[in-house]
Amino acid sequence: MVTATDASKDLPFQAVQVEALVVMKITKHCSSAFPTTATGAIVGMENNGTLEITNTFAFPSVADAAVDSGANDRGHQNDASAIASAAPRAKSNITYQAEMIRHLKEVNVDANSVGFYTSATMGNFINMSFIENLYHYQRDAQTGAATVALVYDVSRSSQGALNLRAFRLSNTFVAAYKEGKFTTETLQKSKLSFKDILVELPVSVHNSHLLTTFMHQLPSPPAEAEVELPASLSDIHRAPMAIPAYPSLDALDLSIDPFLEKTCDLLLDSVESHYTDLNNHQYYQRQLTREQQKITAWQTKRKAENAARAAAKQAPLPEDEWQRLFKLPQEPSRLEGMLNARQVDQYSRQVDGFTSSVSAKMFAVRGNLLPE
Repeated sequence: MVTATDASKDLPFQAVQVEALVVMKITKHCSSAFPTTATGAIVGMENNGTLEITNTFAFPSVADAAVDSGANDRGHQNDASAIASAAPRAKSNITYQAEMIRHLKEVNVDANSVGFYTSATMGNFINMSFIENLYHYQRDAQTGAATVALVYDVSRSSQGALNLRAFRLSNTFVAAYKEGKFTTETLQKSKLSFKDILVELPVSVHNSHLLTTFMHQLPSPPAEAEVELPASLSDIHRAPMAIPAYPSLDALDLSIDPFLEKTCDLLLDSVESHYTDLNNHQYYQRQLTREQQKITAWQTKRKAENAARAAAKQAPLPEDEWQRLFKLPQEPSRLEGMLNARQVDQYSRQVDGFTSSVSAKMFAVRGNLLPE
């Protein structure tokens, strides 16, 4: 479970509650589609500041979407993931979602669309497709207030710990995205940074009363600290729960997490993308400086000409003619750079989380490895 940030105070709900059955459906769908991106719709309702997600269904498979769009069956894996990533806002899936919700209403279950879910690999999900999907749901004035995006990380969940996170676009970013202007001037006025794009909400898993009752009926572990070992096979059959489970020694492994190297590679790729975006912006600034120098030289020359014409008692020439003669270059959008910076921050937090556990183990055994 994660804690909500200060930016979530302005949101219509403060937490997300997911039913255990929904978690199992999302886990199964995303794991079976790995490494291709898997997406689906989630339904539920908002109740006392908590968004309760009670059901889910997957969007049609990537193969079907590729056939409908006329894509080649031999396309690259990246093409299939791109099609799946854009599935929540595809026209065919919008119709499919409306049809599924109509069927859910017929069986008298929650049928309010509250967003979508998507799979991720090593936290690599912050991109334009994810932002456009979230904006597609949040822009609706009636249902957009109670929408969220669930991100299930297949790679990190494979290590034994469920990695399910909930995100919304901040109100400041939604307003800026609606205008479509992400220039340096507009970002300075709105004080929008890469940290203000997404708001993460705490996620909790809820079990039904029937499942909770079943879990309470499971045999409890032995009360005694030391359990007498069985003398024969018949003793094991008579009391199968009396023997404690073999302790797991995985926590004592000092090797570096196998996903750390992959995360560092992704981090380096994001840093390279950042430098590429930075070079593009510097190129724009150089072009803008050259054009402004030309405009300044033209204005100086025109003022001198008008001064000479005024001395000769002639009509002055127009001084605003430079707007027709010169065209200033258009500043590239800073949105891609902001998303890339947010992704770099995501990778950095993952590296910190991976190395913290290993460092603690290293310091724990340091006294036994070094001579006194």
